[in-house]
Amino acid sequence: MDMFSELDEQVQEARHWIQPLLDEVSKVIIGQRVLLQRLLIGILTNGHILLEGVPGLAKTLVVRTLASAVQTGFQRVQFTPDLLPADLLGTPIYNPRTGEFATKLGPIFSNLILADEINRAPAKVQSALLEAMQERQVTLGGQTYPLPDPFLVLATQNPIEQEGTYPLPEAQLDRFMLKIRISYPNREEELAILDTMATSAPRLSVLNTVSMSEIVRARSVVNGIYVDERVRDYIVDIVRATRAPEAFKLKLDNLIRYGASPRATIFLTLASKANAFMTGRAYVTPQDVKSVGLDVLRHRIGITYEAEAELVTSEDIVKKIFAGLPVP
Repeated sequence: MDMFSELDEQVQEARHWIQPLLDEVSKVIIGQRVLLQRLLIGILTNGHILLEGVPGLAKTLVVRTLASAVQTGFQRVQFTPDLLPADLLGTPIYNPRTGEFATKLGPIFSNLILADEINRAPAKVQSALLEAMQERQVTLGGQTYPLPDPFLVLATQNPIEQEGTYPLPEAQLDRFMLKIRISYPNREEELAILDTMATSAPRLSVLNTVSMSEIVRARSVVNGIYVDERVRDYIVDIVRATRAPEAFKLKLDNLIRYGASPRATIFLTLASKANAFMTGRAYVTPQDVKSVGLDVLRHRIGITYEAEAELVTSEDIVKKIFAGLPVP
């Protein structure tokens, strides 16, 4: 019990900045509370996040506002069909006076990277970003440069039905800890948006609310959050059910082309720990797992043509798995 009370004290002390940060960002961002909490989970676990939604839902504004409230480096890169890897990573530049090459580092050498409309860029740019996301380093001219810590990619993408978009490769999708779908605001939120933003000079600035050292301290506490053995079994069973649903008596035959990788197990555990931390608990409950499960798994399950024909999405499959597995 002493260990738990000590851990509980650490959690309460380390999370003191979360509510002030959410309150500060909410001065600019109307609604989107779940989205803000998910972005904080990414910051607390060093996990990359993919935001999907049609243009105009303030995806870019949310990320930029959050970056302003955190005292850290921020770069926005607009992904376009003619973007080159050098535009993102940097390039060696020849100096005729010295006869040597000097490396000009690109915008990716920052802490929070907003990759705007990521699925409009060609495959070469995606593979360059993939190394940065996974290895947290960049190779330029045969030399390797480590990226700063923390390094977090917050990417926005338009739904792939939209013109001029490319689907992201599965290997890259798997590197994103969470994929968050953003929907239209409800009526009250849209009225509040009208009141706040329908002016030629809307308020878009927020105060620095939290330092990087406070976030690093919170991260170490998140890592120590307790996960009971039964909850660990539950997490592993959920991920395994995406690969072999018949072993769990789930009727998902011929709907799943491929299931989630072990990276999903790791991310589901980490995100559940961060969710518990933000709620003020020193231990993970099955409800934490359910809360973040859809965002962790929706982009890791490949569906068959049969599923597409029956209008079954990967989200439907994840929901059926959560509904069908016994909760510890």
